[in-house]
Amino acid sequence: MIKILKYLPDTVDFIKKQYPKTVDTAIILGTGLNEIASSIDTELIIPYDIIPHFQTSTAPSHKGQLIFGKMAGKQIAIMQGRLHCYEGYSPIEVTYPIFTLKKLGVQNLIITNAAGSLNEDLQMGDLVIITDHINLTGKNPLIGENDTSLGPRCPSMHDPYHKQFIEIAKKIVKDNNIPAKTGVYAGLIGPNLETAAECKMLRIIGADMVGLSTVHEVIVGIYLQMKILAISIITNLSNLFHTDIHLQNNIEKIAKSSQDMLKILLENFIQQI
Repeated sequence: MIKILKYLPDTVDFIKKQYPKTVDTAIILGTGLNEIASSIDTELIIPYDIIPHFQTSTAPSHKGQLIFGKMAGKQIAIMQGRLHCYEGYSPIEVTYPIFTLKKLGVQNLIITNAAGSLNEDLQMGDLVIITDHINLTGKNPLIGENDTSLGPRCPSMHDPYHKQFIEIAKKIVKDNNIPAKTGVYAGLIGPNLETAAECKMLRIIGADMVGLSTVHEVIVGIYLQMKILAISIITNLSNLFHTDIHLQNNIEKIAKSSQDMLKILLENFIQQI
């Protein structure tokens, strides 16, 4: 872990020279959610491929750029697209942007993703506030020599999704009549989606939804003492409920259809924290 993090000063200096303003909140946009970025007053866009030591996003619909601007009158950063281990990146490469955001001053991290439902109460298009997760990737970004100046050797995961943030989000969706629920997210490595037997297993062990991201970002966020809110959009029903093929275009289409609700939640949340 510590080897790649030695490059953090180069990365941070490059960004600060272009954007010296203080940013304490960042949003990671998941699959099909690029258009959320258009709702902010954009001040700067930096493609990942020109940021020193960042990797390029190759996942479908992930633009791969870091955006700075204002939402609800506050300075924020947006990761328009993320990295995944299934692209061939290591967990520390996937989460290197989180370490960078922390060095830029970010204390609050909002993570979004597209997920498949394992719970019949979670339907396509629903927003789900994540209350906990199960890391089934078989990987962890904190493996390796630890730098105690960044975080503890064995960070506690007793409260990975900040309880106060969850309550704020629940009130916002209630006040705005947004059909949102809560649930436990299972993170897998991908890139293939799950078999029916795997979905059954995931449901038995307590997962309400499943996806191919988020868990490593949360682990690093907690390691860095960030406060985290995470929102899933249910973009497909798992093969517990049908035997149809899952198409990437359909997943992106459902995610896009829920963007207006997500935008309302994000704007109100940022205004209140």
